[in-house]
Amino acid sequence: MHALYFMLKKIILILVLFVASFTNAQTYEVGLQLGKTNFVGDVGNSTIIRPEDTGFGIIARWNRSERHSFRASFSYLPISGDDDNSSDERRQARSFQFKNNVKELSVGIEYTFWEWDLHSGEKQTTPYLYTGITAISYGDLALTPEPDREIKAFDDTFGIAIPIVLGVKTNIGRHLVMSFELGARYAFTDNLDGSDPVNLDLDGVPGGSGVNINFGNANNNDWYFFNAISLTYTFGRRPCYCVF
Repeated sequence: MHALYFMLKKIILILVLFVASFTNAQTYEVGLQLGKTNFVGDVGNSTIIRPEDTGFGIIARWNRSERHSFRASFSYLPISGDDDNSSDERRQARSFQFKNNVKELSVGIEYTFWEWDLHSGEKQTTPYLYTGITAISYGDLALTPEPDREIKAFDDTFGIAIPIVLGVKTNIGRHLVMSFELGARYAFTDNLDGSDPVNLDLDGVPGGSGVNINFGNANNNDWYFFNAISLTYTFGRRPCYCVF
């Protein structure tokens, strides 16, 4: 837990330095994201692209060259699962459901498939790929024993996820960029849905027994998805692009 908290502080520091560098940046963007989330794990439907809950965030890019940008974002992503919506009869029979809220801070590199020069004055459209490292905060869930038999949040905890994002962006006029992206996050935890509580001690907690109840496939970590549209405002002097 302490190691994850320390890593989160380091990522926040990187974000602060990233934003501070905008004062001398060549070309940068700041804007908003809005989209739909869904979850794939041990509870609910396992269809990969299945818009369910609404998430939002802020995003910043530093266009370091015509082919890549440094990128940072902060997002609030509700996720949920309901076994009644699954095609798996075993899940339907147990009828578990959960809700969680993932707060993520992500930094990484965005690569464009084609050259992207916002100072050319021309209409441009390019697909891109983004990846990096994401620090997440989420509710630490657990399944309570009989008679409640419900998945509840008992605490907040931290973790790490890897984003894998494929998108396309286009400029609108001189100062606006619109993007659409399909984004997957691989979480280094199997407990976004309460199926694998590790650090929780349920003694003294209403409905708790002191014994963690695990279910589902313990060999697979959770995935969550954020498919979003973003609109950013871009400004800065014409860049003298560097090699990196």
